Amino acid sequence: MTQELTRLQRQIGFLVEMDKAKSVFRQSYLTDGSRKENDAEHMWHLALCVLVLGEYAAEPVDLVRVLKMVLIHDIVEIDAGDTYIYDDVGRATQAEREGRAADRLYGLLPADQEAELREIWEEFEARATPESRFAAAVDRLQPVLLNLATEGRAWREHRMGADRVLAVNSKMEAGAPDLWDYVRQLLDDAVARGWLDEKTS
Repeated sequence: MTQELTRLQRQIGFLVEMDKAKSVFRQSYLTDGSRKENDAEHMWHLALCVLVLGEYAAEPVDLVRVLKMVLIHDIVEIDAGDTYIYDDVGRATQAEREGRAADRLYGLLPADQEAELREIWEEFEARATPESRFAAAVDRLQPVLLNLATEGRAWREHRMGADRVLAVNSKMEAGAPDLWDYVRQLLDDAVARGWLDEKTS
């Protein structure tokens, strides 16, 4: 009984720690423009993207595994902070910071669950499976959709142009080429509407 209680205590401790994801704010704004979204909202929104858009994966995927990936992929930011996708300086240290965070955060769990979730997180980071490539594609798609809904607000604040947005998000094609084709059309439209400059300044 004591062993089971200890296991339960570790699981509950992990779940309580995960609440901190609600306080990690990203660069994308909510669609109403009232504030920036947090990591918990981002991960939930990605899970919906997976459920609704799963048919557009480049290859057959295990959607349950993809859901697990998107629900846990950013919890490392509780310790490591959010690294803006266009921040080359921050991205240079991102893997090291997030690796340390993964050690601590997944380490809160019982050993079997730590191993399972850490493996899923590492799979997402490696982008070597159909599931991880599709998860990465929707992870790129969602911030683009929020930017478009706010007329490019975060892009404009960071002086991003279509050239940079296209280059950074082109990895979406490997996991969901149809979604990438659609995003390219949306970005062309954003440039035409003046929400996004053609070149990064």
